[in-house]
Amino acid sequence: MTKSLNLTMLTDFYEITMANGYFETDMANDIAYFDMFFRKIPDGGGFAIMAGLEQVIDYLNDLSFSDKDIDYLRSKKMFSEEFLEYLKAFKFTCDVWAVPEGTPIFPGEPLVTVRGPLMQAQFVETMILLLINHQSLIATKASRIVRAAKGRGVMEFGTRRAHGASAAVLGSRAAYIGGCMGTACAISERDYGILALGTMAHSWVQMFDDEYQAFKKYAEIYPNNCVLLVDTYNVLKSGVPNAIRVFKEMKPEKMGIRIDSGDVTYLTKRARAMLDEAGLQECSIVVSNSLDEFIIRDVILEGACIDSFGVGERLITSRSEPVFGGVYKLSALEKDGEMIPKIKISENVEKITNPGFKTVYRLFDKDTNKVIADVITLDGEVIPEDEPYEIFDPQAVWKRKTIYNFYAKNLRVPIFKAGKCVYNSPSIDEIKEYCQQQIGTLWDELLRFENPQIYYVDLSPKLWQTKHKLIEEHQNF
Repeated sequence: MTKSLNLTMLTDFYEITMANGYFETDMANDIAYFDMFFRKIPDGGGFAIMAGLEQVIDYLNDLSFSDKDIDYLRSKKMFSEEFLEYLKAFKFTCDVWAVPEGTPIFPGEPLVTVRGPLMQAQFVETMILLLINHQSLIATKASRIVRAAKGRGVMEFGTRRAHGASAAVLGSRAAYIGGCMGTACAISERDYGILALGTMAHSWVQMFDDEYQAFKKYAEIYPNNCVLLVDTYNVLKSGVPNAIRVFKEMKPEKMGIRIDSGDVTYLTKRARAMLDEAGLQECSIVVSNSLDEFIIRDVILEGACIDSFGVGERLITSRSEPVFGGVYKLSALEKDGEMIPKIKISENVEKITNPGFKTVYRLFDKDTNKVIADVITLDGEVIPEDEPYEIFDPQAVWKRKTIYNFYAKNLRVPIFKAGKCVYNSPSIDEIKEYCQQQIGTLWDELLRFENPQIYYVDLSPKLWQTKHKLIEEHQNF
């Protein structure tokens, strides 16, 4: 959705007033560093999924102010002609680093860092947050739902309940990254290559004189993918018997039934027995209707006979926790070639930022290839892999652990260099595969939906010292 529109003006108005303020105080071209990170994992989960970077790249590549934009800003009668001329010639020249899409992520980690002229680096805040927050939220929810399904297919069915057109399209993209097998959103297959899936509506059944005729005509039209919706009237007395009759008469190549209401555990058990008794063991059962990870987990535990799930509103809106909560904060300035770390201090400890230009390392056990912890360092620090390394809880420094036999991976990669994109976005299938592979490196204790083990994101001693030195200095203000 970002490819067809110039979304430069899709921003909080205060980004423009600050840009003008920096221009008027000759600060517009001072070099600044901003970090995008989040503070809390949705739904109390053990991890989140990074998504939305490809759309951030599209946005940054298209940044420019049109004549219409300039005319609008002039009409506000707040900005000088010199500032408007500056915007006319605007060109994005920043450096950007980011964590690739599909990576499991944790609170406090700088997912995106923008370095460049202050006015530019500040201005892009709104869209970076909008794109990463939204898709990371949906990818994270999709991952939970897919894991609950225990290998059964999950289809994203939420287009009609999404919060707008862009949320539907990019939400289906994020759901696919999180593990869904396909989507009901047709435009997502056209634009992103995500398999579009669907069966029939109740209205199709209602349009015919009887259910049998509706099913038979559908089987004639779609013999290679004949999935019949059996709950328009009565699942067990009418829907399944009529479906069985049509399947035995028409013999479609692929057959299935979908149940969209009622007690799915009871209904799918009975339906499975009826289908098997009729010799239709190959007929699949699809279930939809306001599903989430907890309902899916429970019906599977109850022995429901389900081959795949269609999940709509509770996925596409992440209904249980619909805000990801990512933020974008100044972390450093450059003055005369010197790096000056910056910090935001708060009464809430979790809101105190990590200063400076940073790197995120993920430490893996060499024997199991499972994760151990993440460590945020100042840029340029190297974690030695050939000797013991001590990590510690930055909120409780007496909690320490020395690790051995590990390797470290820098999670972030360069995305833009001096305003030029230097990163080739993987295909959507490559991102999805990478996501599943990376989830496989997490311990099972992190995969619990409720009360997962806490994954530690530690600070290097040098970064911890820099942070607490700044806190002490600001206490004297």
